[in-house]
Amino acid sequence: MLFIKLLLAHLIGDFVMQPLRWVIHKEANKITSKYLYLHVLVHGALMMLLLWDVGYWKIVVIIMISHYFLDLAKLYANPLFKNKSIPFFVDQILHLVVLYGCAYYGNLFDHTMYLLSQIDWSLVTAIVFVTYPAAIIMGVLLEGMSKKIELDHKSLPNAGKYIGMIERLFVFVFILLGRWEAIGLLITAKSVFRFNDLKERNNRKLTEYILIGTLLSFGMAIITGIIYTNTLN
Repeated sequence: MLFIKLLLAHLIGDFVMQPLRWVIHKEANKITSKYLYLHVLVHGALMMLLLWDVGYWKIVVIIMISHYFLDLAKLYANPLFKNKSIPFFVDQILHLVVLYGCAYYGNLFDHTMYLLSQIDWSLVTAIVFVTYPAAIIMGVLLEGMSKKIELDHKSLPNAGKYIGMIERLFVFVFILLGRWEAIGLLITAKSVFRFNDLKERNNRKLTEYILIGTLLSFGMAIITGIIYTNTLN
């Protein structure tokens, strides 16, 4: 419960109670930004409010100090990255590590070992497979067909790859939940979104290419889900 309350305070402080103008001001002024310090104080106040126990003041102070230095490091690291999501996620992961360490400082090693022992490696393998490996396999299988399709320069870079990964993850989760009807709904929804685009192009090759790719993507996710559930059973 201690970790949950610390996590809740972090989520509220970093995402709910941090206006965009604070973020812009921090990025422009960095260490001299008043909102950097106000942001840290907000986190401290939220933690004390949620914990409602003065006895935790040392933990709160440690988290506040670490939050300050992590945010400051991110502000100076941001210009070094073209992809701004990298410093953002690294920053958030480090914040969570600090929260975890403070919440379980009494038995940190034992609790960490317990969590690691609870990992379902078959599930992790299946999830990893339906993302990038499946996308690469599909790219190899459809490479000959893709060369015969006119490229659409208006589309987002790698949009099709990421759409495929997300839809396979959805299919895999639906199989784990036993909601096969949801897979049909997902196929229907994708067909509706694609219908107008294909209708306007009136391109049979493109239609066939998308249909083959969709069936192949769903098929790989379904087979992965079936293999995993049978292994689990």
